[in-house]
Amino acid sequence: KRLKSNALSGGTTIAPSNARYDVVGKLIASTGLTRRTIIRILRGIDRDVFELLKFNPEEFILSAGRIINDEEATAIVEHIKYDTTGETYGIDIFTDARLRGTLDRNVVETDKHLYDHLLFDSTVEKNFADELEADDDVVFYAKLPSGFLISTPIGNYNPDWAIVFREGAVKHIYFVAETKGSMDTMQLRLIESAKIHCAREHFKAIAGSTVRYDVVNNYDELLRKVMR
Repeated sequence: KRLKSNALSGGTTIAPSNARYDVVGKLIASTGLTRRTIIRILRGIDRDVFELLKFNPEEFILSAGRIINDEEATAIVEHIKYDTTGETYGIDIFTDARLRGTLDRNVVETDKHLYDHLLFDSTVEKNFADELEADDDVVFYAKLPSGFLISTPIGNYNPDWAIVFREGAVKHIYFVAETKGSMDTMQLRLIESAKIHCAREHFKAIAGSTVRYDVVNNYDELLRKVMR
């Protein structure tokens, strides 16, 4: 009981190891919320859950901060709306890219990619690029550079691919894709899911139905989406 009272008053908490923890202060630092808001959140935690603070205060504070940030992100993006500003990326975002890798390890030669070679981050990305290369309906594609960012309330977001399909062969000529190894929503952190939601709204605002953005598990799933 004294543990909870000390935490809610904004003071330090003494763990069994005699280490001192400013629970409220640390959560303010990790979430950016006010002391009053943090205290209100802590008061709403079930007593049994709050008791976990005694056994592993560092993990409790870390988990609490992560959960608060995730919930805040979800609330912020739920009704997000983008407006066009007229600003555009220049071609230098691609020409300034410096790619470093090893052929046949994390680099493959390409025909339809922006560059003669593709630097990939995972087996999922390599397999996806192989499918793009093999599909006659794909005219051109690019692995988007790290400097291509979509601004969101919870940080910048960098989609994976920009793809141009042959006109008339598919419904969506331009497609911006994010590739994931699994589409199980339980495996996607709320922050990442929130950024994906923002990206969808971003491309709706700047391109309407001309450019389609989505998250896919593999190339077959991409084709199902562009055929709609």
